[in-house]
Amino acid sequence: MERRIRDDDFLPPYTALRVRFEEEYNPYNLRYTTDQGDQAEINQPPTSSRTENNGVVRDWVQHNSIPRASPPAPLPNISSPLLVNADMNYSSSAPTLVSRPATPDHLSNARLASRRCRWYFSSCLNRHMVIACMFVLCMMLFFIVFLTALLGPFHGELDDLSSKSLASKVSNMTSLQAPLQSPELGRELDTRDAFADYKYRATCNISSVDLHAPFGSLCPDRKTMLQAMSSGGRIGFDAPYFSRGCDLRWFTTAEICEILSRFRVIIVGDSMMRHLIGSINVMIRRDLGYGAVTDWNFSAQERRDCFCNDQFDVKSCSVQGIYKTADVIKNDPTSFACPAETVDLHIEQINKWPIPTEELSRFRALLPSKKPDKPYVFIFGQGLWNNLNLSESLKWLDEILDNSLSVAPWLKPTHGQRVSAARNRSPAFWPRLFVTPNSAGIRKSDEFLETQGNKKVMEFEEGIRIEAAKRGIEHLGTWNMSIQANKPDGTHCDAKGNLLKAMMVLNWLHLLDVREF
Repeated sequence: MERRIRDDDFLPPYTALRVRFEEEYNPYNLRYTTDQGDQAEINQPPTSSRTENNGVVRDWVQHNSIPRASPPAPLPNISSPLLVNADMNYSSSAPTLVSRPATPDHLSNARLASRRCRWYFSSCLNRHMVIACMFVLCMMLFFIVFLTALLGPFHGELDDLSSKSLASKVSNMTSLQAPLQSPELGRELDTRDAFADYKYRATCNISSVDLHAPFGSLCPDRKTMLQAMSSGGRIGFDAPYFSRGCDLRWFTTAEICEILSRFRVIIVGDSMMRHLIGSINVMIRRDLGYGAVTDWNFSAQERRDCFCNDQFDVKSCSVQGIYKTADVIKNDPTSFACPAETVDLHIEQINKWPIPTEELSRFRALLPSKKPDKPYVFIFGQGLWNNLNLSESLKWLDEILDNSLSVAPWLKPTHGQRVSAARNRSPAFWPRLFVTPNSAGIRKSDEFLETQGNKKVMEFEEGIRIEAAKRGIEHLGTWNMSIQANKPDGTHCDAKGNLLKAMMVLNWLHLLDVREF
């Protein structure tokens, strides 16, 4: 007898393996028995036919209804009712159970069961896909509702970012104030390009937001501000600069004019200080192309050589620099954005110690003997011309301070005091700032690496910070600011670095309290 597989029978894994075995080795559903090897029932292709299955060519020859090559031995018998076709031999005294492979009927039932299994799994998969799609649609709907609620306060105002930036509005919605976050309330001007209306803005391709990215809270006082600016840095070469711990402002031209109108500013130092005053002139003339140089008397060749970054070239354009704002007012007043006669900015270039007599005489001529109506502010910068020799630079500084006090006794804290003692005291109001040199760049000449390399610059910056404090002078370090900045000659910053340095000095000036004068 044969036990047929019913539709609802469960097909064990071994039966599925048996089905795959017979499909592979018996592609034409050959049916044979191995009872004493004398029975064979073969449903095979015509005599002497040539067939191909899975790339294997087989030749079948009719010979006594048995293939020439014996078929592979059947798999071992398993005592499972699904794998046994029982033929009872009633001629013997005891019935004999003869085992043979599954018949085509069994194979058909097995295939039917296999198809039912595949249908079951595919239907399950389809149900899971439907559930997943419903989940994704729900999430998308939730996201749309969230965006609608978030952007609701900005409805009708997204096109009017000139009055209030989107970044400042978002920052007002949260109480967190972490670095790299949107600026605090009232600083929306810092998120705009302050150079947007400058001459040659597109040609020079310089934006204020590419120089400094506002974040966090502003530094509350000068000491904190100078420490934050000196120890800040960049995230990548020539990336926007971040101060450390608290932030600085990027002032507009109108704000710069107001800050400078409070003082008479005297800058003393080398070529880096000339670039400092040049950068301030760029901002108060609103000219990125020629703001730092005397372009009103340029030849055609000079206009080509001293444009944008090249106006800070120490070889081609050093003599063309603007040394005092009075020259701009006299020769090109229409380019001066500040009200006339309100800004007095001057540089006396004194490069090294010993100080030449004529340079010292010019410096003394800048100081009045009587107390003026506006306070004087002194900004110093020197070191490279003495190969960062701290002792010689301090002698340079002390000689300038002594001459200042000898010409302008109103700078002394108390009258009748010796000059050498007075310079080391903090008077009522004698604001002074020492700006140390830039870091050494990759284009720094090899002959100066030992005397002006980065190790020497860092040692010099730290030494000046300590010694300047003893003399009542504040200090701004620029090593961190310039280490990842572009320096075309390995020493001097390009226009971007110089503009950033000038803005640092303007932040220091902004925090000076003129009421102490």
